[in-house]
Amino acid sequence: MTALVSEGLVLLDLEDGIARIRLNRPEASNAVDAELLRALHEVVLRCHAEPTVRVVVLSGEGRNFCAGGDVKTFASKGEALPDYLREATAWLQLATAALIQLKVPVIAQVQGFAAGGAGFGFVCAADLVVATESAKFFSGAVRVGMAPDGGTTVTLARIVGLRKALDILLTNPTLSAAEAHDLGIVSRVVPDDELASAVDALAADLAAQPPLGLAATKRLVWDGLGSTVAERMPEEARVVSELSGTADSREALAAVIERRTGVYQGR
Repeated sequence: MTALVSEGLVLLDLEDGIARIRLNRPEASNAVDAELLRALHEVVLRCHAEPTVRVVVLSGEGRNFCAGGDVKTFASKGEALPDYLREATAWLQLATAALIQLKVPVIAQVQGFAAGGAGFGFVCAADLVVATESAKFFSGAVRVGMAPDGGTTVTLARIVGLRKALDILLTNPTLSAAEAHDLGIVSRVVPDDELASAVDALAADLAAQPPLGLAATKRLVWDGLGSTVAERMPEEARVVSELSGTADSREALAAVIERRTGVYQGR
């Protein structure tokens, strides 16, 4: 394993095409402030620039994935809070957008609480979410006199539908992993002691797939939000035709015919 960022508020390791981003503020349940969000954005951009990355796993050190915004830091700012939040939310927007814009799949590995525009928002911005049975999901913005951020006013509504999104964001229920799974917020729920192994297996499976196909699929789905089927079919056809001319596509077809594992170069 190569440690690309080995100290600080956000850590980054890379091994066998799997980049692991770890929020590293466990003593505060990985609650975010402007400094952590800036560090996260830098790490995600590093993943954009690493040609060997095939999948990204986003996790939080300690008992909780991410408790959302650091309310103690916010409260300490007093009348300067609006200026501070403008900076913090700008970094949150950049980090979340960078995760969504990654060409590779992003897996959120969730234990404990995923709360607020950061924790809950990162979950909604991920492509796949694996959570422990004891994990909890919570928006919470309204309870502290704020409004949802991190893109959740769009991503959550697209995942669960308008009425349910408003119910979650306005009334702030604490969702269990099973409830989040039933709503489509979580992809897979696993026993608490199997989280790491389940994510490792999923990440390894994705890393072994043709990367251009994965990237194209991710972009088609995210960019197609809000489009009609008729509007998106021409773009699907264009992408399929373009992919068919790649070396990876030829290798994938040969691997299927020859009943072997393909070896892909991303070209």
